Amino acid sequence: MSQLTHINSNGDANMVDVSAKADTVREARAEAFVNMNAETLALIMSGDHHKGDVFATARIAGIQAAKKTWDLIPLCHPLLLSKVEVNLQALPDDNAVRIESVCKLAGKTGVEMEALTAASVAALTIYDMCKAVQKDIVISQVRLLEKVGGKSGHFKVNS
Repeated sequence: MSQLTHINSNGDANMVDVSAKADTVREARAEAFVNMNAETLALIMSGDHHKGDVFATARIAGIQAAKKTWDLIPLCHPLLLSKVEVNLQALPDDNAVRIESVCKLAGKTGVEMEALTAASVAALTIYDMCKAVQKDIVISQVRLLEKVGGKSGHFKVNS
């Protein structure tokens, strides 16, 4: 089993030194699901929500969050992302919204946390915008789908 990278030999949390690593193209995809009542999803899909376009707001929030991941998650490196994409898909048969994020850069460290943060914050934004009409919305299955690049190579969820 691999060792935890953010723990030094004394057992203290520390930021990993990536200065000796070569820049490589790195990309990560993550997803999250937001489950709600059919009426809440219909309100979002109709565009009649009193707070405005829920998907547009969630998309922007996810993009902003990816860019601020280093500010939100201790020990993450500040990254110059070259691409952040947040896609939202209504799933009426499941009374859910699927969020998929993609983050990319050429750099010394991966973008998994940025992709996960983008999907998570987009989901939280949907909750925030819809909590007035439904308080028991459930955010679930926030996970890394794929990552490419870097020393650890290619990872893809089997599903």
